[in-house]
This record gives sequence, C-alpha cells and structure tokens, in this order.
Amino acid sequence: MGIKTALPAAELGLYSLVLSGALAYAGQGLLEASQDGAQRKAFRESVRPGWEYIGRKMDVADFEWVMWFSSFRNVILFTLSGHVLFAKLCTMVAPQLRAWMYAVYGALAVVGTMGPWYLLLLLGHCVGHYVASLLGQPWLCLGLSMASLASFKLDPLISWQNGFVTGTFDLQEVLFQGGSGFTVLRCASFALESCAHPDRRYSLADLLKYNFYLPFFFFGPIMTFDRFHAQVSQVEPVRREGELWQIRVQAGLSVVAIIAVDIFFHFFYILTIPSDLKFASRLPDSALAALAYSNLVYDWVKAAVLFGVVNTVARLDHLDPPQPPKCITALYIFAETHFDRGINDWLCKYVYDHIGGEHSEVIPELAASVATFAVTTLWLGPCDIVYLWSLLNCFGLNFELWVQKLAEREPLAQMEASLSEQMSRRVRGIFGAMNFWAIIMYNLVSLNSLEFTELVARRLLVSGFPQTTLAILFVTYCGVQLVKERERTLALEEEQNQDKLKPE
Repeated sequence: MGIKTALPAAELGLYSLVLSGALAYAGQGLLEASQDGAQRKAFRESVRPGWEYIGRKMDVADFEWVMWFSSFRNVILFTLSGHVLFAKLCTMVAPQLRAWMYAVYGALAVVGTMGPWYLLLLLGHCVGHYVASLLGQPWLCLGLSMASLASFKLDPLISWQNGFVTGTFDLQEVLFQGGSGFTVLRCASFALESCAHPDRRYSLADLLKYNFYLPFFFFGPIMTFDRFHAQVSQVEPVRREGELWQIRVQAGLSVVAIIAVDIFFHFFYILTIPSDLKFASRLPDSALAALAYSNLVYDWVKAAVLFGVVNTVARLDHLDPPQPPKCITALYIFAETHFDRGINDWLCKYVYDHIGGEHSEVIPELAASVATFAVTTLWLGPCDIVYLWSLLNCFGLNFELWVQKLAEREPLAQMEASLSEQMSRRVRGIFGAMNFWAIIMYNLVSLNSLEFTELVARRLLVSGFPQTTLAILFVTYCGVQLVKERERTLALEEEQNQDKLKPE
C-alpha cells in the first residue's frame, strides 16, 4: 500500500526545506573541519597544494582519481581518441570488420600498456574457457571461471601471473586486477551463453572480439556476451533520432562531474579526515554523519564518471552499454544497492536469479544471496574486510525479505490494511530511513575503514541517542519521501507513455 500514493504538496515542501537546511548545516560543519585540519601533520601526505592563487589545498587521498586526471590523463585521452578515430574509419570503409578492428586495437593497447606476455596470459585463460564451452556443461564452465578468478586473487598464483606484466608503473596493480578480473567474467559469460545456446556455435574469435574491446577492458562495465555479440554484429548500425545529442550531453555531464569533484576536494577533505580518527572524533554529530554519507556519494560519483566516459565511447561505437549505478542518495532498499550495474547484471543473470527464482521464498533467496556474495567476495579479493562487508550486505538483503514476509502475515497485514494509503507510505518511509543508514554503514566498512565505521556508529547510535539518532533519522525520512515522490512521478510518466503507444 502507499507505493503510488501522492503526499500533500505542503508536506513534501516541508520535507524539502528540512532536508536542504540539514544538508547546509552539516556541510558547513564539514567545511569548517576541513579548514581547521588543513595544517595538521597527519594530513600532509594526502592534503597537498591545489589552487595556490587562492590558498586552497586539495584532498589527494584517492590515488586512482589523481592518476587518472594527472599523469595518466594524456595516455587515456590518446588511447580512447585513437579507438574512436579508427572505429569511425572502419565503420565507414568496412563496417562488417568493425568488431575485428575493436579487438585488434584493444589487443595492441594491452600489449603497449602491460606487455606481450600479459596478453598471452589472458589468451590462455580465453582458450581454456572456449574449450570448456565446447563440452556444454554450465557447471564446468562456471567452476573453471571461479578457479581462474581465484588464481588472480590468491597467492601464490597471483604473484606468479603478475610477473607476466612488463615493467612497473603507478597504476600497474589496478590495471592488472581490472583487466584480469573482467577478462574472467567475460570468458564466463561467453562460456555460459554457449552452453545455453548450443545451436548458435560461437567461435573463439567471437570470444576474443568480446574480451578485447578496449573501452570495457580494464575498468568495465561488463556487458553479457549475448548483448555485446548481438549489437556488435550489426553490419549497418543505425542511430536513433537524437542519439548523437544524448551522447554529447553525456560527455558534457562527465566533464562537469570531473570539474565538480575537483572543486569539492579543494574545500572538503572527505577522504583524508576519516584516516585521522582523533580529529574525526571531534567533529559535530551532524558533520560526522555528512562525512560518512559523502564517502559513499563520492564512490558513486567516481563510478559514474568512469562509466560515463567509457559509455560515451561505447555509444559512439553503436553499443548500448550498462548505465551508471543508481545514486546512493536514491537507495533505501538493499535489493537495489550496487556500485557497478554491469557486474550486478552479470551476477543476477548467472547466479542470483538462477538460484533464487522469483526471490519470494526465504530459503531459495538465502541460498541465492549466499552464492552471489561468495562470488562477489572472490571478485573483490578475499580478506577480513571483504568477508565482513559480504556478511553484512547478505544479511541486509535477506532481512528485507524476512520483514516483508512478516508484514504480509497477521496481525501486521491487518494493521497496515486499516491505514490510509498516505499513512502506509509514511510508515514505510520510516523503515526506509533506517534501511538507508544500514546501507551506508554496511558499505562504509569496505569503502573506508572498520575503525571509522565503528566511530560513526558509536556516535550516532550510542553517545548521540536519542537526540542525534532521531534527528538524523527524521532528515533521512524526509529524503526518502522525496525519492519516493520522484519514483512515483517517473512511474506515472512511464505508464502514460505506454498508454500512448497502445493501438486505439
């Protein structure tokens, strides 16, 4: 009940006012904390000179972001620009060969970046999966994929395979893990699709064209093989009306986001402050909550920028890649929580949905979520923090279903039925607010540190109870209701568009 029910405009206006005021107040506290800590000795390594002409320093704690837009910026631009140029040339001259051009250019880029022996290593994994796919046994293909993935995540095999990389450079470990991990997932998708459709007779060449598509190679997102093969095999791809304009807009938004992050890091040291727990413990409760929330928002922005740039190139190649992940601000349900839509789609198709079915029964859902997070743990690299992160999120996902099942039984179902639809939406919004902070805390463990997560939990739930706890829950409740209103509006618009498409 209450899902498609509108709340009074005055009530929504009050929620907007409360949320805006709370964010401004918490942001002011975080800004003051960043200014006060700029000269601390503990900040010297990760807060360095930025805009010197106005005396601002910059948070450079995320070395990946710094590398992407400093020392590796020109390499990335040159490589992706070359891909776009040759792709356009091939599409004009020999469109039937464009998939081969993508693969050859991608393989050459991998050789130039990581060396020829690394390319041969990945080719070995590709051939192994192709041979397994010929046997037509999905369990064998998936088992081989998990073994291959484990070889890139666990010693001693990871050290041995890392030795195939030529030379050393700053992003070597990131590129090695990205290229290797995504290669295994792509090989698994190819093998499982081959088993599911033996009549289509996919070849080793199809796998190589799929794996060495450069924009997706190192950082994803991952497209399942069936989607990629169908799209890249179009001899004369045709653009939809207005698609080029949408691509320009997407590219412009990526540039704006990069500039916005650069500006933000000159004023808010959200990545450095959590590393100094003594300093972070002196923050006001509101600023500490904003700091925890902003860490997850930044991780989403980082993923959105990365996928935005890659997706722009992919769409120029007439592909329809996975979209960026859903903004953390709009997440209040564990079932919709993910930071990589491509990997989420892969896991759902080959593991989660395959085992869990309709996800309406407790035992199959538990088995599906345990299997999914087991694969995710292997993908991220087994360690204590990843184990804890997987356990917490697996529990959150299942707990949602348990609560849903409990709410469908008497007397709770009868109690909700006695409420108006608007009141039902408000009650559900309260649970959504609590769920929102559970999502933040469970993911903060891996995105930041266990110690910082414990500090935030202790301040917001123990020492800050009940004033801080209730205040933050109320502000979050306001945000959840605004998100629900946005979802309701979009759902209504979609229904109206579908009605227009129906024949008279």
